[in-house]
Amino acid sequence: MKNAVGREIPDQLLGEGKEVYQGKGYMDGKYFQKATPRTRRYETPQESKIVQSIREACEKCGAHDGMTFSFHTEFREGDYVASMVAKVLIEDMGLKDITVAATSLGNAQDNFADYIEQGKIIGVQTSGVRGRIGEVISAGKLKTPAIIRSHGGRPRAIETGDVHIDIAFLAVASSDCCGNSSGIGGRNNCGSLGFAIHDTHFADHVVIVTDTIVEYPNLPSSISSIDVDCVCVVDEVGDATKISTKEARMTDNPRELMMAENVANVIAANPYFKDGFSFQTGVGGPSLAVNRFLEKHMLEKGIKMSFALGGTSKAICDLMDKGLVGRILDTQDFDQGAIDHIFKNPNHVEIDLSEYANPANKGAYVNKLDFVVLSALEIDTNFNVNVITGSDGVLRGAPGGHPDTAAGSKCCIIVTPLTRGRMATVCKDVVTVTTPGDCVDVLVTDYGIAVNPLRQDIIGYLDEAGIKHVTIESLQEKAYSMIGTPDDLEWEDDVVAIVEARDGTILDVVRKIKPMELD
Repeated sequence: MKNAVGREIPDQLLGEGKEVYQGKGYMDGKYFQKATPRTRRYETPQESKIVQSIREACEKCGAHDGMTFSFHTEFREGDYVASMVAKVLIEDMGLKDITVAATSLGNAQDNFADYIEQGKIIGVQTSGVRGRIGEVISAGKLKTPAIIRSHGGRPRAIETGDVHIDIAFLAVASSDCCGNSSGIGGRNNCGSLGFAIHDTHFADHVVIVTDTIVEYPNLPSSISSIDVDCVCVVDEVGDATKISTKEARMTDNPRELMMAENVANVIAANPYFKDGFSFQTGVGGPSLAVNRFLEKHMLEKGIKMSFALGGTSKAICDLMDKGLVGRILDTQDFDQGAIDHIFKNPNHVEIDLSEYANPANKGAYVNKLDFVVLSALEIDTNFNVNVITGSDGVLRGAPGGHPDTAAGSKCCIIVTPLTRGRMATVCKDVVTVTTPGDCVDVLVTDYGIAVNPLRQDIIGYLDEAGIKHVTIESLQEKAYSMIGTPDDLEWEDDVVAIVEARDGTILDVVRKIKPMELD
């Protein structure tokens, strides 16, 4: 069956009420039966929940074959906890048929790739897939198709019971003896624990993993002791210096700065750009750089931002410190500047992923966004965006909050160079659709600006401001004239990953790549 973005979805994936994507408004007003939040047991008073090892915590929480465990990735490439836990479950305890429900997966969890190849990890449900894990999944070595969900799709799936977490293992910077936990106050601070909080409300068991125990009660806390079964102390929960990856650093590339300035000009031309507007920027270099050019327009118009949303960088914190931002609503911190800032400013507030972007609650913050600026691996002439698979078809990216903010905002702007290496970033058809084109409004490249024809109002605003724009088809033709027409990828029939739209319908599938035939 073909869905609303023209992708063929295999019939065998559509059982048990599963539907194909039918447009960003299709699920509006529909109800689901919320799953019971979690199992509870009566507790007698206990002096401490601290256990001697991760294994003891696993045994106390009933770890078993076929279980699903979750963890968060606020430490990004510096995370140590997930690989520690997987080693204990699989190598030390000999468990099998494990499913991983992660906020993201990357190089920090490389040992998972070995367990997938050994058939010990049989299921993966995540937002991001990078490194060796993406390679082995793309090669068809995971027993069941991986399920890729956005940051808003994840809490929706947990609340509906599509994902049942047996044990959540959550890395924190500090905890007291009973599990009141925070992303600050320790030796390795990560800032916001927005990725972790939701799991504590719905997992059957919660294990806090920390390298810093502080005096009881550890308040204010991000995670409450009422949701915690065990507290495990390890030598190091992670390397906080690796939270800031190369993708999340401010650019000094002249081409990227030029694109960032053009994005700011597009924003300033919109009537939504007024006192009290709201804003989110993505993690890519050009996206982050928009902040510095936006400041100039805000000062010229004498306006302030009501709130900034999502993953937070020092750039947006600096705007708050200059009095230009009222609130920062923070799900994760991208750099040390943001981590330090959440310590100090009471208007820099931690929120969880359901509050942030869940399409099935009654008021996610993305629904109040005026502007979002996002990156892309590819964007096609229908404005569909790919941020999950490379030009070779291998899983190597993350939707994160990309589809959620695109759908919720009044104006979604994609900023990307026309070509990247020998790849046309603007193409006829993206390899995989992760954000549907009906949610994307403007494309800014180093060779011009294109507006989605669905947004004739924005075309009018840019015309009035004297901002030149072209068709996306002309940008695609320019890209192909520069690097040539790309060869079509050849796929096998096997589906290695399912890309869910944020509402739970099937947006696309990733198939196993056919091996190259050698001459």
